[in-house]
Amino acid sequence: MKRILFLLVVFPLIACQSNYRLNHSPSIPIESLYSDQYFDDANLYSIESEQEIFQLDEDMIYMVENTLNTTKDSKKKALKLLRHIFSQEKIALSYSSNANLTASQAYHSQTANCMSLTIMAYALAKEANLDIVFQEVDVPEYWIRNRQYNLLTGHVNLLITPKVNHERKIIFGSSNIEIDFDPYVVKQEFRKKVIKKNTVLAMFYNNKGGQALVNENYDLAYRYLKAATVTDKKFSAAWGNLAVLYRLTDQFTKAENAYRYAIQVNSNNLTALTNLAILLRSKENIEEAEQIDRMLYHKRAKNPYYYAVLADEAYYNHDYQEALKHYKKGIKLNSKIHELHFGLAKVYYQMNRLAEAEKAMKNALKFNKTNTTERQYIAKLNFLQAEIAN
Repeated sequence: MKRILFLLVVFPLIACQSNYRLNHSPSIPIESLYSDQYFDDANLYSIESEQEIFQLDEDMIYMVENTLNTTKDSKKKALKLLRHIFSQEKIALSYSSNANLTASQAYHSQTANCMSLTIMAYALAKEANLDIVFQEVDVPEYWIRNRQYNLLTGHVNLLITPKVNHERKIIFGSSNIEIDFDPYVVKQEFRKKVIKKNTVLAMFYNNKGGQALVNENYDLAYRYLKAATVTDKKFSAAWGNLAVLYRLTDQFTKAENAYRYAIQVNSNNLTALTNLAILLRSKENIEEAEQIDRMLYHKRAKNPYYYAVLADEAYYNHDYQEALKHYKKGIKLNSKIHELHFGLAKVYYQMNRLAEAEKAMKNALKFNKTNTTERQYIAKLNFLQAEIAN
């Protein structure tokens, strides 16, 4: 599930210890963090309500009654649900990172992202009378680039708890069932915590607001991001994105306050800390910015995905030697991340080192686990091999 946060610039890391503590102002009222008067046209946009996001239509209800509810066994229902979602004869959904859809839109669409799939599966499972909750998965920081932005992703999955049969006791083990649409996450032992439905709703609004921000529709972005923070006032990511919106619209004081509130709510919101440091530098508050950088270095030094974002930034700026260095550093930390090998292939291609680009593409293909990405990688590998042959 993609949860959008923004990283505008990547600054050099400083390798020394830090005892940084945030200078926040807890007395700032939440209402003062909004900027309704600046985004006059925001309320002209109608956004999806909670009911619209989770609502099932007649086709979906019919499927639940005639496919899922033919058994009372929770595990069998869950397996039937997954088979129906991915069956070529049924929904046959494929992944698209920008497809932020409601449950019914995802059901009838050919593409959806993990958030939309998770919302749809949740709505169907609830209709099937399954005891189901959302879980936030504590995955390492991982970014993808969209135009001039680096977007940080997060992940949510589902946990089904079978209804208790008082005539049967479970002596050992767990009968809980997880539904997760990311094969990488499924194979890892990441920490998870149950989150409320309103947090997932805030995540949906945050994603929609983030995409509007990328598209430079700032009034729509504000409408969604404010809705996210109203829906869940403790959802730090949305406050961080709201701060980015203020930064882009030259509302620097509001941006700083929103960053500090995002960090106050979640001290581990490293993206908000990074963006706060950028803002502090622009205001010539160098000392606090450098304190943040030192702290961030020690939190991120062993995360291969962080070197991926450094490499992506260098690649975007056509600094291919720097990108090469960072991709190799990331691969040294974890050689099984397909995106790092694909990035390496892109750099080698730009440097006209085609044989090395081909080798990197083969590694990307080897470590990838999703069918949609596999087709893309095969096409790029075929293109490379054709260029080498010529």
